Amino acid sequence: MTDQSETPTTGAALDPALLDLLICPLTKGPLRYDRARNELVSEQAGLAYPVRDGIPIMLVDDARQLDDADRIPDAVRADKGDPADG
Repeated sequence: MTDQSETPTTGAALDPALLDLLICPLTKGPLRYDRARNELVSEQAGLAYPVRDGIPIMLVDDARQLDDADRIPDAVRADKGDPADG
């Protein structure tokens, strides 16, 4: 018998191939995986979707609102675009 008191976010890791297929259900934009919090983050929507036992819960009602500490600063963002594009 297993202990049901374990945190529901522990368990199977998120499949990287699945991350390539998923988009934010609200904005249809990209998601990034926050391994420390076990969440899929939509910077555009300002939401973090939980991952439970390796299964992303892609419901806006279950998502956590991001605060400023959760956001990636534009200066260090990898997807900020080519500066030559101006």
